[in-house]
Formats: sequence, C-alpha cells, structure tokens
Amino acid sequence: METLNRRLWPFVVLAAVLALLQAKLWFGQGNWRQVVELRSQVAAQKTENGELLRRNKALAAEVKDLKSGVDAVEERARNEMGMIKPGETFYRVIDPDKRLQPAKTEAGEESP
Repeated sequence: METLNRRLWPFVVLAAVLALLQAKLWFGQGNWRQVVELRSQVAAQKTENGELLRRNKALAAEVKDLKSGVDAVEERARNEMGMIKPGETFYRVIDPDKRLQPAKTEAGEESP
C-alpha cells in the first residue's frame, strides 16, 4: 500500500500543477476569453485603419489636385457651389420618379 502511495504522489502533484495552470488559463489575468476579445478588437481596428488610410489617400490626392491645377478648383466650384462660367446656361434635370411634395404651412395646410 505504501509503495502505491509513493507511485501516485508524483501524479497527484502533476495533476494539481496542471489544474492550477488550467485555472490561470481560463480564469486568471489574460485568460483565453480576453485573448479572443482582444483579437476581435485588433481585427476591427485594422479594418478601421484601412478605411481611414484609403480616406487619407483620397484627401491627399484631392489636396494635390487643388494645389496643382485650375481644373480641380473649377470642378469643385461647379459641383459643390453650383457656379457656372459667363455665357453658360445651367440646366437642372429632375428625375420624374422623384416628384416634389407640396410644402406644408405651420397650420398643417398645403401651400400651392
């Protein structure tokens, strides 16, 4: 019986150490759940960084165009401010599927 206890003693110690290590892995600081969550956050941040990098490149290209040429300034004035050159005629094309709704007054009546 005593030899059996001597043989089991190392296995009991190893099992206790293994249980302690597993407990730290699953429940301690830096546990498996936190690692998975941090990996998810890193992936989301990488995606956001990629989008911001593309946006920065587009803005840098726009700044370069604005600094280097008159055409970019003219295009921006036309698109964003509705400006036209002298002698040009401005035409607005309205989509027939998107009809304007009559405006309502404060009393809730429709104005003509």
